[in-house]
Amino acid sequence: MKAAVIDLGTNTFHLIIAELTPAGVDVIYKTNVPVRLGEGRINDNVIIPEAFERGIKTLSDFRKEIDQQGVAIVKAIATSAVRSAGNGQDFVKAAAERAGISIEVISGEDEAAYIFNGVKATGLIKERSLVMDIGGGSTEFIICDADGQLWKKSYNIGAARLMQAYFHSDPISSEDQSAIIQRLEQELPDLRAACAKHQPKMLIGSAGAFETFAAMLLPDTDIKTISSAPLDIAAYKVLAEKLLHSTHAERELMPDLISLRVDMIVIAALITSYVIEVLQLSEMSLSTYDLKMGVLHHILEDQKFDSAE
Repeated sequence: MKAAVIDLGTNTFHLIIAELTPAGVDVIYKTNVPVRLGEGRINDNVIIPEAFERGIKTLSDFRKEIDQQGVAIVKAIATSAVRSAGNGQDFVKAAAERAGISIEVISGEDEAAYIFNGVKATGLIKERSLVMDIGGGSTEFIICDADGQLWKKSYNIGAARLMQAYFHSDPISSEDQSAIIQRLEQELPDLRAACAKHQPKMLIGSAGAFETFAAMLLPDTDIKTISSAPLDIAAYKVLAEKLLHSTHAERELMPDLISLRVDMIVIAALITSYVIEVLQLSEMSLSTYDLKMGVLHHILEDQKFDSAE
């Protein structure tokens, strides 16, 4: 049976189609489009008209592909940009009426749970770990071990939000960096408390910016073909400093840095470096499985449950 998941991210819309069998999830098609739904006014909680139309057109294109593939189950998940926008429900209505896509707007807690489900499917979680997913609108953290989730929370400190609010220099100034770090200090005291309690040592970065870090750190690895990879923290710190001291024009020329992330990768590096330093994490890994794979595995579990009835 074929299932499709659409992830309506703040920066990028993803479509993934998989064959679900008793053996598991076999991905047969995936694509993504840099819709930039949070462009311009994400901190005003508004989807601007241009982004609104880009989103509906992309969903219409996804619908055509889904129909051509003969998909039985379609699940479209909207996260921070739609969740927080005053006109988010207008977008949901337009998607149903104009693109034939029924959208489920999920909470930050549900988003974190799906992300955990995706990362778990890689087999990476063998020790006490902190999973982090840096989105455009929000960032999710999950403390977990091989037995399951111990703590999770979603924060409105995504890369697009912080970039629009604080990134006003090129290269990013020490003042802009300080303003972002101060925001993280204000937002994350309960994350620090939870990590002090549970003592994770491994940071697992879920897809997105971490795929970019991995591509830049592991140039001989095809990130699209793997589910996970270890990342050297010392090498990451050198890369992060390079990104923080580079201009926009210099980053545009860096190999394996896609245009959508040329500026947001600076914010992602700031968040990641802050988390590693403050929480004293000693190991780091990439999971290319994220919310999308988490939703697919959730659908698979439901199908197995139904077949057992």
